[in-house]
Amino acid sequence: MAYIDDRWWQEKKDPVTKEVVRDAKGRPVMEKSSRYGKGDRYRVRWKLPGGKEDNKSFPDKQHKEAKAFKTQIENSLRTRTYVSPKAGDMKVREYAESYKNGRSPDERSRASLDSLFACQVYPFMGDMSLNEVALDGTVIRNWLAWMNNISGIAVNYQYQVWINLSAMLDAAVVDEKIHRNPCKLGTISAPKPVQKLITPWTDEKLQGIHESLPPEHQVVVPIGGGLGLRQGEALAFNREDINRKDMTYHCRLQVTYINGKLKFKLPKGHKTRIVPISHGTLYHIDYHCDLYPSVEVTLPWGENDSKETETAKLILPYRGVTAWRGSMFLNQIWKPTFSIAGIPYIKGDDGMHALRHLYASHMLASNVSIKELSVFLGHSSEGFTLKTYAHLMPSSYGRARLAADTLFAPPA
Repeated sequence: MAYIDDRWWQEKKDPVTKEVVRDAKGRPVMEKSSRYGKGDRYRVRWKLPGGKEDNKSFPDKQHKEAKAFKTQIENSLRTRTYVSPKAGDMKVREYAESYKNGRSPDERSRASLDSLFACQVYPFMGDMSLNEVALDGTVIRNWLAWMNNISGIAVNYQYQVWINLSAMLDAAVVDEKIHRNPCKLGTISAPKPVQKLITPWTDEKLQGIHESLPPEHQVVVPIGGGLGLRQGEALAFNREDINRKDMTYHCRLQVTYINGKLKFKLPKGHKTRIVPISHGTLYHIDYHCDLYPSVEVTLPWGENDSKETETAKLILPYRGVTAWRGSMFLNQIWKPTFSIAGIPYIKGDDGMHALRHLYASHMLASNVSIKELSVFLGHSSEGFTLKTYAHLMPSSYGRARLAADTLFAPPA
């Protein structure tokens, strides 16, 4: 059971007998206490299963709120879902910093998560308590409006922020800081990401960009389009990782720029992969390397293991000394090429990832299976590959007709 104490009024007692003074109807006569007008007026008190008492105070004119809270406490004790209201007094910023320590130790992932919370969560609710956020859906609804109207970030990024905030609030529920995640209230809808279908480059566009790149950088096109490498993987390309006997490339490195430092690390997902290499792609790589010798580059190692550095012979070095930073290559080499080629650059469509999409589209057009393509691209799952590229798969109508004809042959 829970109780409400009115700390401003107390039962009047007879100064001689110390008995409670009662009125004509037998009700206790109340008088002002020594605390009258000072501090919070109402205090809700309750006993925990172990016998320890807890309480929460409410100011004057909030007797209704105190009664509602008392009912909430009694219900949570009865259903064994009790969470101490004081546990949620922790600020969102303070809890989020602790929460992030339990996430991926990967530097790049942590940097992205730090930026997400610092820019999209803390400015709006960082100094609010977890209890304030979890009280009802008001804070979350106002935050969604803030992201849309004030922060102005794209809806797909809003969705990513939403997912991460909701995950943090789920953790707060598990840690018994709050009793529910307000993001999961039925009255609130998450941002709806826009699923944009990928349109692969035409062969003419590929050729135009390839020929317009500076000669020493043209090899990036057959690397990206012929092997389906990500930008960081292409900039870390090492010819010594080609197995000429099996005609495969061992994709084992990427270049990243984390907290102001260039580093080598494993490809996305912390996993290497074997990609088949064609004779044409190999020809372009060998031709480039005959003209522009590889440069041995040593960088800090970006994985959480005992290794401190990694060395690779890069065929696309920056000024013959080190590796390219991805954004610098994009701005200094890649984007200017579109102007030279007379091709408009479309943000979001024409980054180096377009080479990877082109690779995927050609693989599917040649009947490479989704399962195999997923492995070649280094995707986390076949489902992701299917979701991304299903619309590029060749129509199976013709094959379906031929299959049916083997059962019911048409007349000769």
